[in-house]
Amino acid sequence: MTAATHSTLFPQVPDSADAVLDGLDPEQREVATALHGPVCVLAGAGTGKTRAITHRIAYGVRAGILHPSSVLAVTFTNRAAGEMRGRLRQLGAAGVQARTFHSAALRQLQYFWPKAIGGSMPRLVDRKVQLVADAAAACRIRLDRGELRDVTAEIEWSKVTQTVPADYAPAAAKAGRETPRAPAEIAQLYAAYEDVKRERAVIDFEDVLLLTVAVLQDRHDIAEQVRAQYQHFVVDEYQDVSPLQQRLLDLWLGERDSLCVVGDASQTIYSFTGATPDHLLDFRTRHPGATVVKLVRDYRSTPQVVHLANGLLAQAKGRAADHRLELVSQRGPGPEPVYSEYTDEPAEAEGAARRIRELIDSGVPAAEIAVLFRTNAQSETYEQALADAGVPYQLRGAERFFDRPEVRKAGVALRGAARFGGNDSLLDDAVDLPSQVRAVLSGEGWTTRPPAGSGAVRERWESLAALVNLAQDFSTAQPGATLADLVAELDERANAQHAPTVQGVTLASLHSAKGLEWDVVFLVGVAEGMMPITYAKTDEQIEEERRLLYVGVTRARERLHVSWALSRSPGGRPSRRPSRFLDGLRPGSTATTGRTAAGGTGGIERGIPGTRGSTPRRVQRTPARCRVCGRTLTDAGEMKLMRCDDCPSDMNEGLYERLREWRADQARRSGQPAFCVFTDRTLMAIAETAPDDEHELARIPGVGMRKLNRYGTDVLAICAGQLAGGDPDQD
Repeated sequence: MTAATHSTLFPQVPDSADAVLDGLDPEQREVATALHGPVCVLAGAGTGKTRAITHRIAYGVRAGILHPSSVLAVTFTNRAAGEMRGRLRQLGAAGVQARTFHSAALRQLQYFWPKAIGGSMPRLVDRKVQLVADAAAACRIRLDRGELRDVTAEIEWSKVTQTVPADYAPAAAKAGRETPRAPAEIAQLYAAYEDVKRERAVIDFEDVLLLTVAVLQDRHDIAEQVRAQYQHFVVDEYQDVSPLQQRLLDLWLGERDSLCVVGDASQTIYSFTGATPDHLLDFRTRHPGATVVKLVRDYRSTPQVVHLANGLLAQAKGRAADHRLELVSQRGPGPEPVYSEYTDEPAEAEGAARRIRELIDSGVPAAEIAVLFRTNAQSETYEQALADAGVPYQLRGAERFFDRPEVRKAGVALRGAARFGGNDSLLDDAVDLPSQVRAVLSGEGWTTRPPAGSGAVRERWESLAALVNLAQDFSTAQPGATLADLVAELDERANAQHAPTVQGVTLASLHSAKGLEWDVVFLVGVAEGMMPITYAKTDEQIEEERRLLYVGVTRARERLHVSWALSRSPGGRPSRRPSRFLDGLRPGSTATTGRTAAGGTGGIERGIPGTRGSTPRRVQRTPARCRVCGRTLTDAGEMKLMRCDDCPSDMNEGLYERLREWRADQARRSGQPAFCVFTDRTLMAIAETAPDDEHELARIPGVGMRKLNRYGTDVLAICAGQLAGGDPDQD
């Protein structure tokens, strides 16, 4: 064994099923050992949800309860699926399928297509924008690049919500969607898009799910074949499931209930794509006998960061707020969040760049620092500020500002106007540099007022508006500057921003930061109009903006900087105010009035044994304490016994031996190792407690609902001094 194999990169595979459980906290352990029946894990940010569910799968596989090939774990990104597969291999559970919904469905569709439909499967197109453009041409509807992206997004939303073209207009109105064109036009484009696909014998990614659903619905023999293969399901990020994905999951399950879902309604930030937390929030209604475990121990962030995160949700409203989790930091104390107010946006960017430069000089790796903003159009100011400070950076989830198509096209237009502007009638009434730039960019789609709604059209406008603002600032700094001078300035800025991307500070939108974390996070532009964004009008949209800020806060491990600017540009009117979401949280502010959401604490809710349709009863989890000396217990073995190892035991030795003999007999019958029935520690705990009924037995750590249903009658009989009767395998 080399030294390398002992490193964190090559952790040793646990030597037993029980060893898989080592190091899990009580709630994570409950997730890992609840291997049968429906299980719902409500996991707050940083609480180790991936650890809990991968250890659950690995424990089931290592204990011989789950066969690796019978488990299907689904999540939403290839990165998350790859991470899950890697962790399972490290835990000795290789062979488990961990895939995205689309990947799992595509694999099944490719396999069953010849049997279900016949012939070869249509070609899968990676990008549907060109098909939408062809559909628009067929309808004689002219769409610019931004509208193409937005119409494409509307088609995707329609398909994941199972909305057909004829129903698009009423469905969009009911959902309160800001449509990029008239709903009737989008419905027409949607229908034409489907016609183009059929003519060319191609399918898109949403079709993969739709066709798999259709095959499983229409061909019961194929559905049964899939269900025979996959018998246990785990779904990560369940708050992001769309109606179409839920339909597919229901078909995979059939009438079974071996399902574990994991999610957090407070991190629902993709509703515009069709994602809804309703499936997570309604899980106990659909599965009344479900075990519900709440993970609230935050291992990522300091108490100071966690306090701000909890405070953000304390004034939240709506269903998600009613089910919020109040996090409890497990880390040592750190610095308080820093709140900074600046006169204008360039000063805010320069202030952030200066602090980042100081952090890097003090030894903080650049890769452990992130700047998070609401819209991609905000990145240019920070790209420039970091470049000026000599700080390497990398953009995540967005193109570099000067590489964006609309910015490149605007640059060409400005360069042409600078060269031949004397012959351009657009510039006849332009008396200075800013008005010249506004005149040129008006031909590229810039208007004095931003477009309604969100999406590509708004982002395109924001990019052009950033150029207009830059021209104003440049003219103020250099009176008498010409259009040619501005073009030269733009070229210099573009060249200066080719900073190294390796080990650089991350620049990212809040949406693209989901699932990531850094030691230091700068949340910038946290002002009214940007957070919440101007076009968030309804209560539901405002609450999603609050959750988006919550996601941003919980990306920070140790240090958090929150900032805003009073005006857009230097010398501007200071009319902005900090985001309402910070009221009562930042120094010197008072809380807004309104209902305070009740926070959920950690714990476990179990369905009453043997009553699948009953209302779950709540079992509140408090810190485990020794029942002899009262000391808080942290060791997993001690928590099973509910006493310290060195505290005196009142175990009934005769009962313990009878339980051991019974366990050996059960192990022989089932062909499993003895610890798969009950571990030694659990038998000792039973012998010390001598439970009188199922409720007392269920409270003993290591006795889950599955084992209670399977072995409870025998164990209680032995505890009562009777002979164990019946073979639990025959139940």
